[in-house]
Amino acid sequence: MNHFLEIIITAIVLLVLAILAYVILRFNAKRNPVPSKTAHNTLIEIIWTAAPVAILVVIAIPSIKLLYYEDTAKDHQLTLKVTGHQWYWTYTYPDQGGFSFDSIPIPESDLQPEQPRLLTVDNAVVVPVGASVQVLATSEDVIHNWAIPSLGLKKDATPGRVNETWFRADHEGVYYGMCSELCGVNHYFMPIVVKAVSPEAFDAWVERRAAKVCQSRWHSGRSRCPQRKRRLGHVDRGFLTGALARNNRRQR
Repeated sequence: MNHFLEIIITAIVLLVLAILAYVILRFNAKRNPVPSKTAHNTLIEIIWTAAPVAILVVIAIPSIKLLYYEDTAKDHQLTLKVTGHQWYWTYTYPDQGGFSFDSIPIPESDLQPEQPRLLTVDNAVVVPVGASVQVLATSEDVIHNWAIPSLGLKKDATPGRVNETWFRADHEGVYYGMCSELCGVNHYFMPIVVKAVSPEAFDAWVERRAAKVCQSRWHSGRSRCPQRKRRLGHVDRGFLTGALARNNRRQR
């Protein structure tokens, strides 16, 4: 799409320059001591109206398709459900048995060295590096916004509906975000932390999280434990390896 627009922009610039050069050379005072009094030309007016409209239509068709796929997860390897509350987040992993947990900011008095103020949480989102993650955002009270600038994410979490977007973390690390919709007096108290780890580390984290949920259900009298639909590190390892290899080639 970028190269397509560059071709159109270059053609327009060259056309305008050519017209300007022609006007300067053809209609200067030396060559036209008696200027023309022409004030109207129907053909030219139709051309300069129809041509921009046609160019915009040509640009709009692929742009609409691109905008659609920007918010629609295609061939995703993982689904993450995000639920906003006043004032914390709840995350659910449907593909890993449906376990969920709350993510609450750590008070400033309890922060460890190098933990950023107002951005550190007790339970971070964990995703495998290189995987396309489908995000389903909703809310249980007011409108929130799940936004992580470094991952190109900004999606409203609206009560009564589910909004879809997606992201892919190409590098291991920690990505910070914040609720970007004014949602009440403690709006500032809704940070977002996403940790991108290797597929093996993700599988190990899911096992620990699922065991913790199972233990909690056993103590509460609910003996049924969440069943994982798949191990992402084994089923999708070929895809992730290829994605990481392509990313490394682009960096070189």
